[in-house]
Amino acid sequence: MDIKEQYTGSILVIGDEILSGRTQDTNSNHIAKKMTEIGINISDIRVIPDNKEIIIESINELRKKTDYLFTTGGIGPTHDDITAESVAFAFGVEININQEAFDILKDYYDGIGSTFNEARQRMARIPAGATLIDNPISKAPGFKLENVFVFAGIPKIMIAMLENSIKYLEKGKIVHSKSIKVNAVEGDIAKTLRLLDSEESELKIGSYPFFNSDQDFGVNVVLKSVNKEKLEKSVDKFKTFLNENSMSYSN
Repeated sequence: MDIKEQYTGSILVIGDEILSGRTQDTNSNHIAKKMTEIGINISDIRVIPDNKEIIIESINELRKKTDYLFTTGGIGPTHDDITAESVAFAFGVEININQEAFDILKDYYDGIGSTFNEARQRMARIPAGATLIDNPISKAPGFKLENVFVFAGIPKIMIAMLENSIKYLEKGKIVHSKSIKVNAVEGDIAKTLRLLDSEESELKIGSYPFFNSDQDFGVNVVLKSVNKEKLEKSVDKFKTFLNENSMSYSN
């Protein structure tokens, strides 16, 4: 069976604490890197507040726009954890206590000697038709509904949920990349990068200037392609240009 060239994904980071700067988002970075490894190209990352209307609107837009949508945050026990009910509303399905989730959570809290109170029982509310995603750390499960994957916002738990979701994802062709640190300014290499880009349609080139000091500045050039052989040829062409123009560089 042929492997699809690239699957697409989007990430929805939900939480007022992210937007206020109180909490730093590391989840989207981790998800994007993991998806790149398995041939899923993240084309959209959004950070939105704990607002039901905005969550619903964003879910419905992104789940139709990309092959997969990953959300983080808003599935805890407090009043502002509204992601699960927002997903249910977006899909037009009911949200009720999921017996499997309820039993998992009850066993967990009974085991640690804590009361499985009403607030904690809220974490067992799952949209109808969803598949649970295992949470080996704090047991409150995430879930997937069609192409939408709903994860916790706590990074350690999110990472575990993501690992347990890989089995549900179709893998695309892997994007190979090469990074070259050039001791020059963008204007010195722009014409050559433009030429390389026009010669090879499968090649993607990123140019990222840096300036650390008067002695340490330049451009990090990243070349990417699903075709490893064509990537290597483009890299060789670029290095030939750099050598011919006496520009120092490192891989």
